Amino acid sequence: MAGLVFRQNNVIQWQRLHQRHDGVRTWVKGPRAKAMLYPYFLVLGLGITGSMYGMGRAVFGKKTWW
Repeated sequence: MAGLVFRQNNVIQWQRLHQRHDGVRTWVKGPRAKAMLYPYFLVLGLGITGSMYGMGRAVFGKKTWW
């Protein structure tokens, strides 16, 4: 438990990072932001693309993926 009590306070560094006026959105500024955002956008794009593909096939009467 001592590791949690005697930790360095990083609030000032995080506040400085997120309040910097550099034209970058807040959710892209963190050090691990790209590692979380790129997979999210990939899954989102694949989901939308798959839904549109399935809808297009359903319009033409084919209810399966192949």
